[in-house]
Amino acid sequence: MITVLIADDHPMMRSGLTQLLESTDDLRVVAAAADGAQAVALDKEHHPDVVMMDISMPVLDGVEATRQIVSARPEAHVVMLTSFAEQDQVNAALDAGAIGYLLKDADPDELLRAVRAAALGEAPFSARAAQALLNRRRNPVVSADALTARESEVLALVAEGLANKQIARQLNISEKTVKAHLTSIFTTLGVTDRTQAALWADRQNRS
Repeated sequence: MITVLIADDHPMMRSGLTQLLESTDDLRVVAAAADGAQAVALDKEHHPDVVMMDISMPVLDGVEATRQIVSARPEAHVVMLTSFAEQDQVNAALDAGAIGYLLKDADPDELLRAVRAAALGEAPFSARAAQALLNRRRNPVVSADALTARESEVLALVAEGLANKQIARQLNISEKTVKAHLTSIFTTLGVTDRTQAALWADRQNRS
């Protein structure tokens, strides 16, 4: 028997998913949580084979709940079940320790197959989430630590809207050196212009 914990803040979703899983001979819902904090507590209590986790929930969101569950119980199999398939959300879920990512518009049979696959340690993904995962591999997340201290200074000034000549004057370096730093920054970040680099810096500041 495969035991499942459901975490979703919508009662109808919890009820519908419970009915679907309980209609089988091999799946059993041991608990249902209405927020991320409840999910963490119920996982500690029941140690389910699979956790079906929504992302957007009150008190504690699904990504942070997943991180806490996997941190406390590394063998946990958490599958995100959500309405969102944007790359940032898929990345965050995987970084938190989720092994799969499904959308709520999945067919019932697809959901059942996914739960069974997750219990075996496999990684079920919806088509749109799989595409986001492919994009993640093509464009790996770059840490701010990948830049040198001087490159970080140059990028910060680019993000403020300064031109190369202004950056050179402020950092007391030549404009040619600024251009060399920008070339290195673009290569490291996988971007092609200063606007994209500035957007990357803005995302780092907000993360």
